[in-house]
Amino acid sequence: MTSRPRGPRPGGPDTRTAILAASREEFATRGYDGATIRGIAVAAGVDPALVHHYFGTKEKLFAAALELPFNPGDIFARVLVGGIDGVGERLLRAVFAAWQDGGARAPVMAVIRTATSSDKGAEMLREFLDRNVLQRIAAELAPDRAKLRAGLVASQMAGLLMARYVISLPALAMASDEDIIAAVAPNLQHYLSGDLGRPVGSGDRRATL
Repeated sequence: MTSRPRGPRPGGPDTRTAILAASREEFATRGYDGATIRGIAVAAGVDPALVHHYFGTKEKLFAAALELPFNPGDIFARVLVGGIDGVGERLLRAVFAAWQDGGARAPVMAVIRTATSSDKGAEMLREFLDRNVLQRIAAELAPDRAKLRAGLVASQMAGLLMARYVISLPALAMASDEDIIAAVAPNLQHYLSGDLGRPVGSGDRRATL
């Protein structure tokens, strides 16, 4: 009888599955920033090089762990290409286009439902979107008060997606994408590039928000 070899397992049919299982546990326990490729590899019993081989980056591994059929960072990278003008409309169109992909709808809905029903799921998704999407948009496009602007965009988008796709409010569920874009895009544009006003009694705090 031969003993099982010690050390990381080589690549095989079950390697990708093992990495995904380990990554879900690591992301849930440590959060996006706390989880590392090396830590995930150790938990999966594989060499870190295999994690990179199968998934490339931690961002893409997280997207796979949440069963997203696309990488959100790639979508928002395209949103940034045109600069600040029209970014509110491009953002909405990118989100709607991703949703209308037949292969994307079910897993995205599952992610939304998980985030609304699970503290860990909500924390994972919130941390990822804030770090890799919202902060990136605000930092590259917002003229000032980047964190506040990113938060306002997040609140608008989260409310819209919940109301239209999860709760299915009739007025929003039956409205066309173009109607919603016409109504909501100007708000997003204002949050990212408009004058947010000066908070009463804020003093110098405005520059830090």
